[in-house]
Amino acid sequence: MSDVTTQISASTDALIREFDIIAHNLANVSTVGYKRMCNAFSKSLEAEGTGLQTYSPGTIDLTSAFDFSQGSLVETGRPLDFALYGRGFFVIETLEGPLYTRNGVFFTNQNGQIVDSAGRIVAGTAGPITIPSGVALSELNIRSDGTISAGETVIGQFRLVDFQDDENKLVPAGENCYQMTDPDVTSTTAQNIVVKKGYQEASNVKMIDELVDMIMVARLYEANMKSVTATQEATSSILGVAMA
Repeated sequence: MSDVTTQISASTDALIREFDIIAHNLANVSTVGYKRMCNAFSKSLEAEGTGLQTYSPGTIDLTSAFDFSQGSLVETGRPLDFALYGRGFFVIETLEGPLYTRNGVFFTNQNGQIVDSAGRIVAGTAGPITIPSGVALSELNIRSDGTISAGETVIGQFRLVDFQDDENKLVPAGENCYQMTDPDVTSTTAQNIVVKKGYQEASNVKMIDELVDMIMVARLYEANMKSVTATQEATSSILGVAMA
């Protein structure tokens, strides 16, 4: 296989991966707290204003990263919906270690502990946050720092963490959660973050932008296929001359 064909093949694989990422983003446009994933390829085209006219096969950078920018807050009125405004994550306790999420749609288990949709404990600063049996969910109040109370009684406080410049090292762990696999990175207490009760953070996916990117990727894929066809035709012509 020639170098040109190899480059085109690599670009085609990258474009397929890019298309899959865009499709995944679109599928999660309504997922609470979802953060879109994007490739350096798309970012570079957007930053440089590069059009299809200047694109050449074999130049795609497939490095991907999450866009952790803030999503809009949507009021629901549900007492166990909590939205974060600012940098940081809720902590979910699992047997395999802590997970991190922006999805604050929570519930209570049979013990009155606040859990996520999978029944996993949502970490508090002093352990699980337990709602006393005599306290109605409608009685709960929350301060901006994540402290939950009922009347004058403090029930607990959400553990909220941040990774600062190492945020891009988080990897997906399923169910809209992330984990930190780099042993050299430790979390810090989130600063300048606000917790709002009765709200959900919407996905930061912008449907129109994703659809535009999808069209661009489809056109680049088509350009790659035309390059493959042209290369094959040129090779056939050369072989035909050589064998004449």
